[in-house]
Amino acid sequence: MADLPLPEAVRRYRAEYRATQIPRGYRGGLHALFTFGGGAFALFACLWQLQDVRPLEWLTVPLTFLYANLAEYFGHRYPMHRPFRGLGLIYRRHAGQHHRFFTHEAMPLEGMRDLRAVLFPPLLVIFFFGAFGLPVWLLLAWAASPNVAWLFLATALAYYLNYELLHLAWHAPAGSWPARNRWLRRLQRLHRIHHDPARMTRVNFNITYPIGDRLFGTLAPREEAKG
Repeated sequence: MADLPLPEAVRRYRAEYRATQIPRGYRGGLHALFTFGGGAFALFACLWQLQDVRPLEWLTVPLTFLYANLAEYFGHRYPMHRPFRGLGLIYRRHAGQHHRFFTHEAMPLEGMRDLRAVLFPPLLVIFFFGAFGLPVWLLLAWAASPNVAWLFLATALAYYLNYELLHLAWHAPAGSWPARNRWLRRLQRLHRIHHDPARMTRVNFNITYPIGDRLFGTLAPREEAKG
């Protein structure tokens, strides 16, 4: 599917966003390096801590994967698309900015500076892992074992990197690698449907794999994602 001309409303908003929301010194490449380079370093640092993992401890990986998928689902469905007291910044950045920058008629980014509208800001990443990852790590290290705690954190980091990589792929230009893979193309279509302003609060809240959407009945009809 070829990239379509930008609707005028999207073109105007992108120009406004770039002028007012992207700092002059912002470098998309550095943002990507922090996200993927820093995330990968932290992930391998966690794996380095593992020692003689017992079979039962490996169950931490699928359980954390499911937990992360549901956290992605509920975080996207509610605070990102509904204003909650104390979480207004998340709502404004996602529903008020990301969904105006990218609509179902204008999904691809146009340059490296547009990564600002796709990737999580570094400070927000540090905040979430500090506020939610560290306490769970401490609890698991105390209640279960250090291996379980490190496996939890490693799986959470791997899921986060997977999330960012796929979300970036869904907003890549036509002809890029996701568009040439049938399975990825279907997931990309699910996200395109979600970016329809008329449907963004009702369907396809999983950015990665639609487990939460299937469980809670918010997955768009199968025929819409075929192709």
